[in-house]
Amino acid sequence: MIINNDVQVLIVDDDKDVIEAYQDLLEISGYKAQATTDPTQVLGMITKNWSGVIVSDMYMPGLDGMELLAKIKDFDNELPVILITGHGDIPMAVDAVKKGAVDFLQKPLQPTELLTLLEVLLPKRKQVIEQRQSLSHTVSEVLIGDSPLIVKLREQIANIALTNKDVLIDGESGTGRRTVSKLLHHSHQLSIGPYVEIDGSEITCTPDLQRTMISVRSGSLCLTNPHRMPMEVQQWLCRFLLEQDRQGKKEVRVLAIIDGDAEKIVESEEMLPELFYFLSQIRFAVPTLRQRTSDITPIFKHYLKFSCKKLNKAVPAVDKAYINTLNRHQWSGNIHELKSVAELYAIGIVKLTGQERSKPLEQMSSPLDELVDSYEKQVIEDALYLFTGRINEVSSYLQIPRKKLYLRMKKHDLDKAEFKVRPTSEF
Repeated sequence: MIINNDVQVLIVDDDKDVIEAYQDLLEISGYKAQATTDPTQVLGMITKNWSGVIVSDMYMPGLDGMELLAKIKDFDNELPVILITGHGDIPMAVDAVKKGAVDFLQKPLQPTELLTLLEVLLPKRKQVIEQRQSLSHTVSEVLIGDSPLIVKLREQIANIALTNKDVLIDGESGTGRRTVSKLLHHSHQLSIGPYVEIDGSEITCTPDLQRTMISVRSGSLCLTNPHRMPMEVQQWLCRFLLEQDRQGKKEVRVLAIIDGDAEKIVESEEMLPELFYFLSQIRFAVPTLRQRTSDITPIFKHYLKFSCKKLNKAVPAVDKAYINTLNRHQWSGNIHELKSVAELYAIGIVKLTGQERSKPLEQMSSPLDELVDSYEKQVIEDALYLFTGRINEVSSYLQIPRKKLYLRMKKHDLDKAEFKVRPTSEF
């Protein structure tokens, strides 16, 4: 049975008399408690958004306190666990705290010690859950879609966002790597400091990186292509990250983005293996749009609506055939390319095809030849905008040979260069 958020404390002990004593104490003190004598059932009783605290005995058949602690930490690293231990088990209890228990209490249990801990831990746990729920809402608004890959990515971000661990973000250009980086920055405790983006190629010597670290103190450094830094700078960064870990004090969180295959870059000796190790302990893979085609339509509509709102105009209807065309496209530029197409559509550059383009006969005021030429030019223009000037794809889409397409473009004074997406900062 899954416990609800009304339950503030879950007691785990194989002794029913002990459980009854704990429950009586907690209920008298105003807390709602639930208990189990089977530690193997604990993970089936809680959810990641449960806002309570677990109090567990150390020695139990089937699963002892240390083993239960490890399973709970794997399930939710921030869930508070208090272990109850005998006087002779202090070294084990200290080890448990090192492995993630918030504290341990000795038998015979002193009621005031437990109640004092709960007064501190329950409000903190409630705050963590509220932050998670707020973050989950934000992430869903920014990382749009319901494909399995994007759902998994949102879950990964929610699971580690409130920590200050360094992160390596993989993915193609335009997939939203910097969006993920900014989400991670704004959701953890170092977000009181600045968020700074810099490419490794801009750092030519150790003092450059040292000055950058000072400017980013209490914040996040989005470091793109750290392998482009000189080796001595990479060595300094390794020492910096190691020293932060040793001191347990995180002054700067590094969110690394690498263009290309990170492992191959390490193999080619462009990047120190130890630096790769430090940065990749937590690693996200941002999927391409080709890997989550079911998200193309909602992403397009999102940016179309957003663009129309900025332009203060009504959102135009979108023909189903046009949506099908979007879904068939390969999107080598990923979300950045799709966003550009939506913005163009909003201002009427990429127009609808089909009935909304044609006019009834009685409305025609130009000769047929002119109407045919105008229609042909519009069809070619739309295809050029849709495929951002890539002739091979336009030719395939219009089912016309390249040479013939170029002749038609020349006829209508169309230059493919005018349809290419101008480079901007990555989505």
